[in-house]
Amino acid sequence: MTPANKPDPATARRQSTQAFTLLRRAARPDRRHLLWAVLWLIIAAALEVAGPILGKALIDEHLLPRHLDWNRMALLLGGCLLSGWIASGLRYLQLLRLSGLAMRSVQRLRETVYDHVLRLPMAFFDRAIVGQLVGRVTNDTEAVKSLYVQVLFVMLDNSIVLVGTACAMAWLDWRLMLIVLALVPAVLAIVFLYQRRSAPAVTRARALRSDINGQVAESIGGMSVLQANNAGARFGTRFGATNEAHYVARMDELRANAWLLRPALDMLNIMLLAAVIFSFGQRQMDALEVGVLYAFINYIARVIEPLIQITMQFSQLQQSVVASARVAALLDEPGAPRHAAGAAAPAADAAAPAVAITALSFAYDGTRKVLHNLSLEIPQGAFFGIVGHTGSGKSTLLSLLLRFYPASQGGIAIHGVPLDAIDNERFRADVGLVPQEPFLLAASARENIDMGRGYSQARIEAAARAAHAHDFIMALEDGYDSALGEGGSRLSSGQKQLLAIARALAGQPRILLLDEATSRIDSQTEQIVQTALNELRGKVTVIAIAHRLSTIREADRIVVLNHGRIAEAGPHDSLMQIDGGLYQRLYLLQQLAA
Repeated sequence: MTPANKPDPATARRQSTQAFTLLRRAARPDRRHLLWAVLWLIIAAALEVAGPILGKALIDEHLLPRHLDWNRMALLLGGCLLSGWIASGLRYLQLLRLSGLAMRSVQRLRETVYDHVLRLPMAFFDRAIVGQLVGRVTNDTEAVKSLYVQVLFVMLDNSIVLVGTACAMAWLDWRLMLIVLALVPAVLAIVFLYQRRSAPAVTRARALRSDINGQVAESIGGMSVLQANNAGARFGTRFGATNEAHYVARMDELRANAWLLRPALDMLNIMLLAAVIFSFGQRQMDALEVGVLYAFINYIARVIEPLIQITMQFSQLQQSVVASARVAALLDEPGAPRHAAGAAAPAADAAAPAVAITALSFAYDGTRKVLHNLSLEIPQGAFFGIVGHTGSGKSTLLSLLLRFYPASQGGIAIHGVPLDAIDNERFRADVGLVPQEPFLLAASARENIDMGRGYSQARIEAAARAAHAHDFIMALEDGYDSALGEGGSRLSSGQKQLLAIARALAGQPRILLLDEATSRIDSQTEQIVQTALNELRGKVTVIAIAHRLSTIREADRIVVLNHGRIAEAGPHDSLMQIDGGLYQRLYLLQQLAA
């Protein structure tokens, strides 16, 4: 939804439904606390309502008739004070109870959202904006706490007080009670007008806040490129426009608050008080009705203030509903399929190829194919290179091998077992990945290799030695316990890539996929990577997507893709013998560039 669009009533209803469904789901484990809180709030409301009734008895039975029974008067006055104190204490305790419930629910919700994000398919992240996604996990889940506090305490408490006060007024004088209840339609009209006026502004402001988060995250992540291209002023102008739109939306919301909340309700309070006093003035009042007037004046304040509190929460409530709906929409995103979950894993065939691709076709949008009828067998322990020009389908083939996307047509089998028949745990253990851009935690070298898998130090060191990363790690001041900085800022590009290879090898995969792992490293480090790959021959099946053809020159077989089809295949020397061949041209061009 663009900021200029206003949410239609159906969207608003859907958001409210999503928000309160999320509220119930997150609060379910604390249902007992919620029931106890409601019970104690009812008791607190009853005690608060009892105060004016005791005051009426004091006026009617003792002060006006001058019947000064000091003991009874002290009991009535003490009852007024004590009921108010106890009601306030109970309300305070229930606020603590419900606030604790809200914090626990938000904690559970944030963990649920984060776990769900980790299980989302890669197709989701292709269209997701990182800053907005982070905002949903952090800011939007925090806004759910406000939804709990507003709904579970302020609205619940004040609604109970309203019901109790209405019952007490009906018991004292039902005709005057009807005058007070005439206030309810007026309040509902104010709330309806407020919602119509402020809901679009609240939704726009929330959407624009996500845009602000996204732009800030994007700018910080690409700061080097931004500064190198002297784009600071342009990005600042774009951010200023978004920030200005957010300011305008917030001001629209504040104007609605200023006109339709406290001032309008204060005016209704004055009108109601005047109506009750006027009604008493039309009667032939006796001494007994003075106490009723006192009680009603007290009850009017107890009616107006809860209504003011309830309506004053609508601004925060609407923001919380929008944020909660966004969290609910994220949780509704289908997760990555749990392949063969709960099923017995088929036994791998020791004689089968490590990877068998059969008549594989794929299209991202379902119409324009990126891969066309690919068939390929990669023996166990072999070293295969896959090359081709930009857009030839290399990365798409890698994504299908990693099960990031399901194949449109054809199939892929690993060790004789179809991909869909391999459960997630076994697949991730069997297949390792070294990405083009190594991802490193702001942690130690040990933690970056281990990645929370609980490997022993011996296994971590063995993986580092196999990747030829052990020596530079030991050269750091604390060895494997050395902090590497944000994104591995203390390491060179080549060292980061060697650490990424060590991480993949630590899992002892049977198949190792390299996604242009040498495209951003120097020639010396590339030779180290080549040495490491040669040492893996026969032990691990290596499939290298390569931009630098020198990396896969020693591969057992090189597959050349062209517009999603296999154009050529064979060892380096054989491919170089094809006059005018695609691989020959690519290789010679790189040699000339070097």
